[in-house]
Amino acid sequence: MTLWHGASVFAAAFVAGMINSVAGGGTLLTFPTLVWVGLSPVTANATSTVAIWPGALGSMWGYRENIRHSERRLLLLVLPSIVGGILGAWLLRFTPPAIFAALVPYLILFATILFMVQESIQRWLGLHQASETHKTARWLTGAMVFQFFVALYGGYFGAGIGILMLAALSIMGLHDIHQMNGLKNFFGMCINGVAALYFVVMRMVYWPDVAVMAVAAIVGGYGGAGLARRLGRTFVRRAVVTIGFAMAISLLVKR
Repeated sequence: MTLWHGASVFAAAFVAGMINSVAGGGTLLTFPTLVWVGLSPVTANATSTVAIWPGALGSMWGYRENIRHSERRLLLLVLPSIVGGILGAWLLRFTPPAIFAALVPYLILFATILFMVQESIQRWLGLHQASETHKTARWLTGAMVFQFFVALYGGYFGAGIGILMLAALSIMGLHDIHQMNGLKNFFGMCINGVAALYFVVMRMVYWPDVAVMAVAAIVGGYGGAGLARRLGRTFVRRAVVTIGFAMAISLLVKR
């Protein structure tokens, strides 16, 4: 590994860790960087997933107080996260990506718009006036089904799962952006964790880049969580929307 190669992947993973702690989307930095330095697309995707996963631990630790005060029922979303994540990783190895990749920018665009107008939707659904509505079994079941498909995509590629999970949590009635970010990071850690394990077992990763990027992702993830709290809820919400639109547009242009 040359100095330029190492510096490039370290910088990409550091910034990706910060972005993932706030809104998600760090894969859009790490994946193209790995391709640019010479890895094949499939190896780059697997390597990116394994390398960025430790950053989720740093992000989750940064939001540990927010996660601690979350409702226990939300932990049920761990199950579809794990199942969907491992199935998505399997699809990466055996399924042509063209059709799924074509849907990605529109999925991210929809989720970003959904997150942007979530307060209006909550008022329309009466969630603020009748806070028990979103605690019913029907809402939780719907959230688990949605989370499964988010995890399926997350195990397959992963860019944008943060935006999708934030949108889902907001529709469920959560409104504290820091609590939502903490839960999003926890579920993302589950999704990418099982996918990363699959990629390692299948020997799909390039370990020299993993070693460099994992350190950078941890530092960036922990620092990003602290930075988000200092910047405040309004700034973070605007950052989420901006990142979401930027991701969708970049993927549309790439097509």
